[in-house]
Amino acid sequence: MPEETAPTDTATTAATAPTGTARAGAALVRGVLGCGCAVFVGLLVLIVTLVCNAWGSTDFPRVPREDMAGRVFQRSQEAYDVLGFRRTIEPGVERVGVSTDNTFGSGLCYDGGLLGLEDKTVDGAYRMDHNWALDHVPASVAVSGLRRLHRQLQDEGWEVTSYREGEAGEDWDLFVQRDGGDERMSFTWFPEREYFIGGAAGPCAYDPEWKDGDVDSYESQEHPPALAPSSRG
Repeated sequence: MPEETAPTDTATTAATAPTGTARAGAALVRGVLGCGCAVFVGLLVLIVTLVCNAWGSTDFPRVPREDMAGRVFQRSQEAYDVLGFRRTIEPGVERVGVSTDNTFGSGLCYDGGLLGLEDKTVDGAYRMDHNWALDHVPASVAVSGLRRLHRQLQDEGWEVTSYREGEAGEDWDLFVQRDGGDERMSFTWFPEREYFIGGAAGPCAYDPEWKDGDVDSYESQEHPPALAPSSRG
């Protein structure tokens, strides 16, 4: 006589086994919770990033203006040597955009706030730049010099943000930066006028001599030395 098998309690099975609807509901809850956690983590990361950026935006070093002026002038001097110019540019400028130029400029620094939406100046902070220009620069000097400088700055780790070799009398441009744009240099040659301009800008810094109540301005009291060919050339 064959062995009998125990009958299955279908009622109990049906009551304890999850239905398709129940399984779907559980999956939905898990998905919502998981999505909520992901959103929370994303918001947390965004907040931390904004706070760090806001803090870092005004975390400038303390550098005397004369030291920063020397730093940006040195950038111009190095570029001038690579370009191969053989004339000396005396300090000052007579006619902007026409005569030779060798001057310092000073700018204000800004704080974008926590969300980067503000536009307020940072008390005691400044940005120094050096500007220079040379007239009577022929193509035989400017073209080879700019190409040489382009290669040199790339080799030194500068990021080239724009480089254009003008055709049919168009202007030539070279713009570079590094350290996230804290340091920048720019060069433009105007073939029709045989006029060459260059410039170097340094990062923002706090003026150690600044005191509460002082008025920040764009004016620079520093005076550059002559921009001359390197003795190595």
